[in-house]
Amino acid sequence: MIIQAVPSAKYAIIHEMLHCDDNMLNIKRLCEIAGVSRSGYYYWINTEKDRIARRLKDDADFTLILEAFKFRGYDKGSRGIQMRLIHLNPPVIMNRKKIQRLMGKYNLYCPIRKVNPYRRMRKSSHESRTAPNLLNREFKEHV
Repeated sequence: MIIQAVPSAKYAIIHEMLHCDDNMLNIKRLCEIAGVSRSGYYYWINTEKDRIARRLKDDADFTLILEAFKFRGYDKGSRGIQMRLIHLNPPVIMNRKKIQRLMGKYNLYCPIRKVNPYRRMRKSSHESRTAPNLLNREFKEHV
């Protein structure tokens, strides 16, 4: 029986189970049930400070991204956000991939502009753009 979840969620479950009073299983057995390695669990335990520091840094960077996203009243994509951050005083240098990662992490999406349907109808109604059918499919292909 293997739990279907991301490894960090499995490690959190194992950590909670180990601190329960009525737990009868050891770490080795809990890791086997979860389908993760013991070394991965211990690594997850030892890197908790790094994860917290990374999350705080991501939160601080996301506030900058959100300000650039809402600048001048309209939403921007990752390229527009990066250009806005560069033009701040002092400039903030941030990789576009990091901006995309944080936008995905915090569910911040730029709305995609829809095509104007009236323009499409106007283009399709131009009869001058449609060529007359002179062949009427009466031709032989030369091979």
